[in-house]
Amino acid sequence: MKEKHSLAELRQEIDAVDDRILELLNQRATLVKEVGAIKTEKRSDFHVPNREREIYERLTSNNPGPFPADAIRGVFREIISASLALEAPMRVAFLGPNATFSHLAAMQQFGLSAQLSPERSIPAVFEAVSKGEAYYGVVPVENTTEGMISHTLDMFMESDLKINAEVLLEVSHFLLSRTGRFEDIKKVYSHPQPLAQCRKWLADNLPNVPLVDVASTTLAAQIVTEDYTAAAIASEYAASIYNLKVVKARIEDQVNNFTRFLVVGKKMADKSGDDKTSLMFSVRDEPGILHRMLEPFAKRDINLSKIESRPLKRKAWEYIFYLDLSGHISDPEVAEAVQELSVCCQFVKVLGSYPRARS
Repeated sequence: MKEKHSLAELRQEIDAVDDRILELLNQRATLVKEVGAIKTEKRSDFHVPNREREIYERLTSNNPGPFPADAIRGVFREIISASLALEAPMRVAFLGPNATFSHLAAMQQFGLSAQLSPERSIPAVFEAVSKGEAYYGVVPVENTTEGMISHTLDMFMESDLKINAEVLLEVSHFLLSRTGRFEDIKKVYSHPQPLAQCRKWLADNLPNVPLVDVASTTLAAQIVTEDYTAAAIASEYAASIYNLKVVKARIEDQVNNFTRFLVVGKKMADKSGDDKTSLMFSVRDEPGILHRMLEPFAKRDINLSKIESRPLKRKAWEYIFYLDLSGHISDPEVAEAVQELSVCCQFVKVLGSYPRARS
């Protein structure tokens, strides 16, 4: 009886704490509405990403425990997401449909209170942001197993949008079906990327089963809801949305399988102190040009984290280079290096400077 009484008392104390949290949330919401009114009066941007990052870092560093530090961002992401919705609706376009990994990345970055809008293609995401139909867009750009996603890189040739942030999402692929039984599977549907990322597992475990490419992992899940002989490779979230059973979890070939997503918007992100800058440029084809294009960064000790080339479609055998470097374009040494690079280039385009994502 004493234990039951003690448990009841503890629950009452928890209820009292929850009531205080609720009171403080509403107090915070009142302050946020006042901030929103001031921003409207001054015509300031209602969303300031660096402010969010400062909040996460301050709270994490000040956390004495025992509440887990890695959970703080998730809790406050939803608080901030709901608070922003009080100021103005945050519409975010992403490569849809719902329950794709792009959808999960958008939720991870902007929370559940943002108005997340699925688009049919990567160009459609860019178009929605360019036309002002969405404040931001979320598109995949790179996977640790399969490399760069060319459609996203190519869009930067045509678009003036800037990269505002990057999102790293650990991608786990689940084999889903109506019955949850291996022996019922006669074909497997998924997007080409997940099929490639699970190639070895599929060869070892379903060697004679046809693999069918479809437009998205969500479409694969939708097909399987009406076919007892089919399976889909999709996210665990898709299983819950479409009431499918998990045949096998985490079937990706690489354990550390991450996809990097870019958040694109109309403005350049402010300096955060831990930034990356992405460039796109084309060089003249002449001896020693590759050495000369890297030299401005090497002599200033600027770290280059990625170099990728794509064919220049308007002209055969000429290429565009995509480059990620450490630092913000407002840093003097970065600005000087980019200026020196432009001397040996046909054109240089700064795609954005943005906070480095932390996995």
